[in-house]
Amino acid sequence: MSEMYKKKINREEALKYHSSGRKGKIEVIPSKPCDTQYELSLAYSPGVAEPCRDIAENEELVYEYTAKGNLVGVISNGTAVLGLGNIGASASKPVMEGKGVLFKKFADIDVFDIEVKTQDAEEFINAVANLEPTFGGINLEDIKAPECFYIEQELQRRMQIPVFHDDQHGTAIISGAALLNACEVQGKKLDEITVVVSGAGASAIACSLFYLKLGVKRENVFLCDRKGLVYKGRTEDMSEQKLFFANGDAPATLGDMMHRADVFLGLSAGGLVTKEMVASMPPNPIVFALANPDPEIDYPDAIGVRDDIIVATGRSDYPNQVNNVLGFPYIFRGALDVRAKAINDEMKLAAAYALATLAKQEVPESVARAYGGEETKFGRGYIIPKALDPRVLLFVPPAVAKAAIESGVARKQDFNIEEYKINLQSHQGNAKRFKVSITTGVQRRTAKKRIVLTEGEEPKALRGDEIILEDGIAQPILLGGQARMKRVADSMGIDLSRFETIDIYYSDKCEEYAHILTNKRQRRGMTLGEARKLVMRRNYFGALMVESGDADGLLSGLNLRYDETIRPALEIIGTDKRFSRVAGMYVVITKRGDTLFFADTTVTPNPTAKQLADIAMITAEAAERFKITPRVAMLSFSDFGMSRDPSVLKMREAMEIVKAKRPNLIIDGEMQADSAVWPDKAREQFPFSTIQGNANVLIFPDLNAANIAYKLMIRLGEAEAVGPILIGMNKPIHILERDADVQDIVSMAAICADEAFERENVQTVIV
Repeated sequence: MSEMYKKKINREEALKYHSSGRKGKIEVIPSKPCDTQYELSLAYSPGVAEPCRDIAENEELVYEYTAKGNLVGVISNGTAVLGLGNIGASASKPVMEGKGVLFKKFADIDVFDIEVKTQDAEEFINAVANLEPTFGGINLEDIKAPECFYIEQELQRRMQIPVFHDDQHGTAIISGAALLNACEVQGKKLDEITVVVSGAGASAIACSLFYLKLGVKRENVFLCDRKGLVYKGRTEDMSEQKLFFANGDAPATLGDMMHRADVFLGLSAGGLVTKEMVASMPPNPIVFALANPDPEIDYPDAIGVRDDIIVATGRSDYPNQVNNVLGFPYIFRGALDVRAKAINDEMKLAAAYALATLAKQEVPESVARAYGGEETKFGRGYIIPKALDPRVLLFVPPAVAKAAIESGVARKQDFNIEEYKINLQSHQGNAKRFKVSITTGVQRRTAKKRIVLTEGEEPKALRGDEIILEDGIAQPILLGGQARMKRVADSMGIDLSRFETIDIYYSDKCEEYAHILTNKRQRRGMTLGEARKLVMRRNYFGALMVESGDADGLLSGLNLRYDETIRPALEIIGTDKRFSRVAGMYVVITKRGDTLFFADTTVTPNPTAKQLADIAMITAEAAERFKITPRVAMLSFSDFGMSRDPSVLKMREAMEIVKAKRPNLIIDGEMQADSAVWPDKAREQFPFSTIQGNANVLIFPDLNAANIAYKLMIRLGEAEAVGPILIGMNKPIHILERDADVQDIVSMAAICADEAFERENVQTVIV
């Protein structure tokens, strides 16, 4: 078990977490600017009257002009809070706020939490039903049984938006997905298994009903509550829901039933199941001990009894966590995006099957890292995706949306599911949206560029190459020792024969490349013998492949320092003939979605004015390649002649050089950073500025300033960064950071391929 899971939550830390700083866990943040008198008049009176008039004429326009379509009400009366019971509406509020955090974190859905002070079902129903104009959907939470069944049913009947009681359906859907995969691993058929259930509350009943929809037979489900087996003829402590599952004709205990259980489902209380009970189960048993925080039987105890068992719990410190966060955010995401009127059985089943499918996919390195490097491979220890797996967003909402459309509850019928899958990634951050736009662009091109990766033996490089190939981003070429590459690939389940691989030591290109290198460097003292030695280094060999046309671009740097990686590229490929320098650029995407280009962040420590001019022009070209019109600011500690410091003068001189070479480029400086990006200051103090506070290309006076700035933006400004992107080379060469993960490799391959296409098809002319 990973060390990161062994830390126990204590009362003091939990209370401090909720009370420190801004009280609670959520806040409301405006999504539109409201910093000027004009913006205020748009946000409120008189501008707000215009959408009001339109909505009054066509109520559906409320989805266009308000947040309704991305707003869920998390609503409770506090009658069944966690394992605490009926503690009241106010005491339930921390849970409802927490639910809001999860909605936002995992699916970018906004939430208002509402706690209703009533235990009368009809009063509660009326209160919630009258909120329909506010919300796109309703998530009911922590409402006791049996009232919860009636409340949900009645609200869904009265309202034309989705109503979802997570305590019922969330656990049902997630455990249902786990059941599908557990049965596959254990070689069991759904219509043949016997399921013994401990618990008869909302979750247990809902799970049992859902299992029937998956294919389990009703006569094979045995429900046990605190009185024992729910059997035919029993009269004590019965309800309509229990009566439906009455099975058998004689009293029995949970222990009596366990010897029949192919599957045990626990939604009751900790410690109810003994080792002896587990030992009595048929071969290849499945145990879902989902009571929280203490399962019906601890995971170590269960697996200690049987080596043929699959165990799932509700805990994050054990494998196979059945966590409702895998369900409700993504189910609502799909339902909201097609403006569904309800969340029906078809949508719930679609979610379960989508989760089951995802669990069989290769798990990204980033997910394994989030769980302390825990190995995650489909099998007894991994039957359900991890809660922090970002791919759930890409699997569940499309399945739910498609099911909503096909079952007739979606208001949006002309909905392109394939485009939706792509657009969903924007909910994972603005940087993700930027990367997706590049990736989809190269995917749509018929011809694929050949991108050589120098660290072909690295596991994450191999995994990245697999994605690059399968997703149609590029045709990867791997450099490395053939035997080691195959050994690593086999251990990862990757078919190396699908890739073009080159073992440098056995390549018939070595002599040819040695002569090319000699010709390029002979006036710098290079001999043929020295060239032959250098060609045996992967960075040199890869750069020579690009130079000779055997590859269209290169990715390198996982195992070397930046300067060690860039040197061969500069010696062989060289800079773009129009410029004297190359530069490192980061695309910095702010929390509000602004895309900024920072340079030089990686190459030249203290550039001259001429070098800064080149850096400004190549960064502007890079922005244009990403379909963004550049507005370049030459940054300094001084605004427009207020200082004569040499560092200031060099920025001014650099700007003048750029203006002479590219008179049509929007550029200004020298200026302070806030003058470059704050329109109010620019308008008030510098009305003559051509940028007017709307700069998107930021050129820094030196490497220190650029590197510090982008890292502060990430850590303190909650911005996201893509890079470093090497610009100014004569051909597409990009250097990966040493801690780059698989997705970084894939993204940089897409950027490299995109640049190769642009160089082939577009020639930028500098006057």
